[in-house]
Parts: sequence; structure tokens; C-alpha cells
Amino acid sequence: MTALAFTLVALALVGPVPALLARASWPLRAPRAAIVLWQSIALAAVLSAFSAGIAIASRLFVPGPDGRPTATITSEIDALGWPLWLLYVTVFAVTLVIGGRLMVAILQVAIATRRRRAHHRMLVDLVGTSHHDAPHVCTKASGLRILDVKQPLAYCLPGVRSRVVVSQGTLNTLSDTEIAAIISHEQAHLRARHDLVLEMFTAVHAAFPRFVRSGSALDAVRLLIESLADDAAVRTAGPTPLARALVACAAGRTPSGALAAGGPTTVIRVRRLGGKPNSAALSAIAYVSALAVLVVPTIAVAVPWLNELQRLFAALP
Repeated sequence: MTALAFTLVALALVGPVPALLARASWPLRAPRAAIVLWQSIALAAVLSAFSAGIAIASRLFVPGPDGRPTATITSEIDALGWPLWLLYVTVFAVTLVIGGRLMVAILQVAIATRRRRAHHRMLVDLVGTSHHDAPHVCTKASGLRILDVKQPLAYCLPGVRSRVVVSQGTLNTLSDTEIAAIISHEQAHLRARHDLVLEMFTAVHAAFPRFVRSGSALDAVRLLIESLADDAAVRTAGPTPLARALVACAAGRTPSGALAAGGPTTVIRVRRLGGKPNSAALSAIAYVSALAVLVVPTIAVAVPWLNELQRLFAALP
């Protein structure tokens, strides 16, 4: 029953729970806390899946005093029955697959993303110009590159050698205050390393089977990350200049792996700038919920391992 319970929890945390949270509107009034809640849900889903595997392993492969399993496959089938035994073995196999896919996904996402960013960074360094010929407001931005493109666009390339990239069309179209707002938005992404948050969610999304995971989690986290950067820009330049800059750069095309100021969520974010302010009460509730989501799976992982270690040490002469 323990393995079955953790399996159901894991399935709920990768399917229905993210789908419900993604449809909620309150996270936009507490974006930082909502991201922490999303991270807790993702981590709890992984821990619950591993807890199911550990519970099954401790049931099927309990070591005796001599270190050998105390039960054979046939005796476990006789004790559990074919249906329950097959369910246990299937869940255990899926747990191993998820663990393997998670490690592979982390490596693949990290390597592919950094390779694309390094290639594009090389291109913007070659074809772009520095901020020496840009308006005075741009001189405060380190690693700024200006592309000779008429369409307004702005994005950043995170990493050790980060870049903030804007087009000449952005500088020609926006006022100094709006340029300051859009640059502050991109610098907020770089300071907080929002790219690492997205990488984690992308890896967890790829690790779970397609038929159980929710595709809305990544989109919701992207929107919250952009909202966090918007809040930082508002503190620098105010909501109106930022809203105008976001609308101007909404249609700008950006490379894969970059964090862009515009995009398909521009309308939602502009409405948010003119809506209700962030709520400390909602943030507190989200933080408490994130802690609660993590407590049970974490304890469930720690306790079986501690029990197994205690049993092994007790069996030593």
C-alpha cells in the first residue's frame, strides 16, 4: 500500500496538480513564491516516484542476516498474488526508468542549451556592436550587444559570459526610459539565473512519461519568470515605460535558449502591470504550501533509507 500511495502521489504531482495550478490566476500576484511552489511540486514528484521504488525494493528484496534476500520471486508471487506482484515490479521498473531519464535529461538540456548559447554569443559578438554608439542609458549595461536589425527586439544570453542583446530598431523606437526598462528586465534574468530554473523544469518534464506529465507547467513557469523580471524593471523605470517597451518588442524573434522580453505572454504581462499589486498574503500561503508539499515525500525517502542502514549496521558483527 505504501508503494501504491507514493505512485498515486507522483502521478498527481506530474499531471492534475500542475494542470490546476497552471490555470490559476493568483500566482501572477506572487510570482517568486509561486515559482518556489512549482519547484517543490516538481521535486516532490521525483521524490514520490523514488519513494515508490524504495518501498517496493524494501518489500521484494529485504536482506537477511547473511545479506541475501529473505524471499524468492516465487514466494513473493505466492504471498502477493500475480496482479499485485506485477504492479509492484512495473512501478519499480518505471521508477528506474524515470531516474535514468532524469539524469540523461539534465545532461542533455544543459549541454544542448549551453552549446546553442555559446554559438549565438559568438555570432552577436561578431556582428553586433558595443554600447559606445548607443544612448547614454545603455552605458550601464555590461555585455550589451546591438544588432543592426530594424525590428525592435531584446533578449539575453545567460551564462558565464552573459550578453544583453537589443536591436537598433529598439533604440530608434523606444525612449530612454523605455530602453532602461527593457535592459533592466533582461539584467534581472541574468542576475537571478532564471535560465537554471527553466533547465530544471525542462529536465523534469522530459523525465516523466509523456502520458502522465502536464505540458502546462513549463509555460506557467516561463510566465512567472518573466513576471519576476518585469517587477525588477518596474522598480527601475516604472510600469508604463515597461509596458510600452514590452508591446514594442512583442513580435521580435529570438534564438532558442535566450530569455526574451517579448513573446506570446506579452498581453498577459501588460495587463498584470496595470492590475492588482503583488500580495504578501498569497506569497506566504504559497511558501507554506511549498513546504507542506515537500515534507511527506522527503520524509518518505529518508525513513526507508535510514531503516535499511540501521538494519545493515545491526547485522554487522
